Amino acid sequence: MNFLFLVHRFPKEHSKYAKKNDNRITWVGRFIRKTRLDELPQLINVLKGNMSFIGPRPEWDLLGRDYEKKINLYKLRYAVKPGLTGWAQVMYPYGENIEDAKRKLEYDIYYIKHQSFVLDIIILFKTIRVVIFGKGM
Repeated sequence: MNFLFLVHRFPKEHSKYAKKNDNRITWVGRFIRKTRLDELPQLINVLKGNMSFIGPRPEWDLLGRDYEKKINLYKLRYAVKPGLTGWAQVMYPYGENIEDAKRKLEYDIYYIKHQSFVLDIIILFKTIRVVIFGKGM
Protein backbone atom coordinates (compact mmCIF):
# COMPACT_ATOMS: atom_id res chain seq x y z
CA MET A 1 0.00 0.00 0.00
CA ASN A 2 1.27 3.47 -0.88
CA PHE A 3 2.54 5.41 2.16
CA LEU A 4 1.20 8.73 0.81
CA PHE A 5 -2.23 7.15 0.58
CA LEU A 6 -1.97 6.10 4.23
CA VAL A 7 -0.92 9.57 5.37
CA HIS A 8 -3.81 11.23 3.56
CA ARG A 9 -6.36 8.62 4.58
CA PHE A 10 -5.16 7.93 8.13
CA PRO A 11 -3.09 10.97 9.19
CA LYS A 12 -3.22 10.22 12.91
CA GLU A 13 -2.17 6.56 12.60
CA HIS A 14 0.59 7.25 10.05
CA SER A 15 2.41 10.36 11.18
CA LYS A 16 4.55 12.33 8.77
CA TYR A 17 7.36 12.34 11.34
CA ALA A 18 9.47 9.38 12.37
CA LYS A 19 10.23 9.09 16.08
CA LYS A 20 13.36 7.69 17.74
CA ASN A 21 11.74 4.34 18.65
CA ASP A 22 9.13 4.33 15.87
CA ASN A 23 7.42 0.93 15.65
CA ARG A 24 7.10 1.36 11.85
CA ILE A 25 10.87 1.03 11.45
CA THR A 26 12.09 -2.52 10.88
CA TRP A 27 15.54 -3.78 11.81
CA VAL A 28 16.47 -3.66 8.11
CA GLY A 29 15.29 -0.06 7.85
CA ARG A 30 17.17 0.86 11.01
CA PHE A 31 20.36 -0.70 9.57
CA ILE A 32 19.96 1.11 6.24
CA ARG A 33 19.42 4.42 8.08
CA LYS A 34 22.33 3.92 10.52
CA THR A 35 24.73 3.04 7.70
CA ARG A 36 23.39 5.94 5.60
CA LEU A 37 22.69 3.63 2.65
CA ASP A 38 19.41 5.51 2.22
CA GLU A 39 21.45 8.55 1.13
CA LEU A 40 22.73 6.89 -2.07
CA PRO A 41 19.88 8.22 -4.27
CA GLN A 42 20.64 11.76 -3.06
CA LEU A 43 24.33 11.25 -3.82
CA ILE A 44 23.37 10.29 -7.37
CA ASN A 45 21.35 13.55 -7.56
CA VAL A 46 24.44 15.46 -6.42
CA LEU A 47 26.52 13.81 -9.17
CA LYS A 48 23.81 14.61 -11.75
CA GLY A 49 23.77 18.27 -10.64
CA ASN A 50 20.20 18.25 -9.32
CA MET A 51 21.41 18.79 -5.77
CA SER A 52 24.37 20.37 -4.10
CA PHE A 53 26.52 18.48 -1.61
CA ILE A 54 25.87 21.21 0.98
CA GLY A 55 22.68 23.25 1.27
CA PRO A 56 19.26 23.13 2.91
CA ARG A 57 18.18 19.50 3.12
CA PRO A 58 15.20 18.85 0.82
CA GLU A 59 11.97 18.15 2.64
CA TRP A 60 9.38 15.54 1.79
CA ASP A 61 7.17 17.32 -0.76
CA LEU A 62 3.98 16.85 1.28
CA LEU A 63 5.56 18.43 4.35
CA GLY A 64 7.28 21.13 2.29
CA ARG A 65 3.98 22.34 0.85
CA ASP A 66 2.44 22.31 4.33
CA TYR A 67 5.37 24.28 5.78
CA GLU A 68 5.13 26.86 2.98
CA LYS A 69 1.61 27.64 4.20
CA LYS A 70 2.35 27.55 7.93
CA ILE A 71 5.91 28.90 8.32
CA ASN A 72 6.74 32.47 7.41
CA LEU A 73 9.67 32.75 4.96
CA TYR A 74 9.85 28.98 4.42
CA LYS A 75 10.24 29.48 0.66
CA LEU A 76 13.59 31.20 1.25
CA ARG A 77 15.09 27.71 1.48
CA TYR A 78 14.60 27.45 -2.28
CA ALA A 79 17.03 30.33 -2.94
CA VAL A 80 19.85 27.76 -3.21
CA LYS A 81 20.03 24.17 -4.43
CA PRO A 82 19.02 21.60 -1.83
CA GLY A 83 21.91 19.71 -0.29
CA LEU A 84 22.84 16.25 0.88
CA THR A 85 23.87 17.83 4.18
CA GLY A 86 23.49 21.29 5.62
CA TRP A 87 23.89 23.65 8.54
CA ALA A 88 20.51 22.70 10.01
CA GLN A 89 21.38 18.98 9.85
CA VAL A 90 24.64 19.33 11.74
CA MET A 91 23.41 21.91 14.24
CA TYR A 92 19.93 20.66 15.16
CA PRO A 93 18.57 17.19 15.95
CA TYR A 94 16.13 15.31 13.76
CA GLY A 95 12.85 17.24 13.42
CA GLU A 96 9.68 15.75 14.85
CA ASN A 97 7.20 18.61 14.51
CA ILE A 98 6.50 22.00 12.96
CA GLU A 99 8.37 23.81 15.75
CA ASP A 100 11.49 21.83 14.84
CA ALA A 101 10.94 22.77 11.18
CA LYS A 102 10.80 26.46 12.16
CA ARG A 103 14.04 26.15 14.10
CA LYS A 104 15.76 24.31 11.25
CA LEU A 105 14.58 27.02 8.87
CA GLU A 106 16.51 29.54 10.98
CA TYR A 107 19.67 27.50 10.41
CA ASP A 108 18.92 27.22 6.68
CA ILE A 109 18.45 30.98 6.38
CA TYR A 110 21.69 31.52 8.29
CA TYR A 111 23.45 29.24 5.81
CA ILE A 112 21.96 31.04 2.80
CA LYS A 113 22.93 34.43 4.22
CA HIS A 114 26.49 33.39 5.22
CA GLN A 115 27.23 30.84 2.52
CA SER A 116 30.99 30.54 2.04
CA PHE A 117 33.73 28.02 1.40
CA VAL A 118 34.74 28.12 5.08
CA LEU A 119 31.17 27.42 6.27
CA ASP A 120 30.90 24.58 3.77
CA ILE A 121 34.13 23.06 5.12
CA ILE A 122 32.81 23.33 8.70
CA ILE A 123 29.57 21.59 7.65
CA LEU A 124 31.56 18.91 5.82
CA PHE A 125 33.68 18.11 8.90
CA LYS A 126 30.64 18.11 11.19
CA THR A 127 28.87 15.75 8.77
CA ILE A 128 31.85 13.40 8.70
CA ARG A 129 31.86 13.34 12.51
CA VAL A 130 28.13 12.49 12.57
CA VAL A 131 28.56 9.71 10.01
CA ILE A 132 31.65 8.16 11.64
CA PHE A 133 30.19 8.14 15.14
CA GLY A 134 26.72 7.04 13.99
CA LYS A 135 24.89 9.97 15.50
CA GLY A 136 21.46 10.93 14.29
CA MET A 137 18.41 8.85 13.57
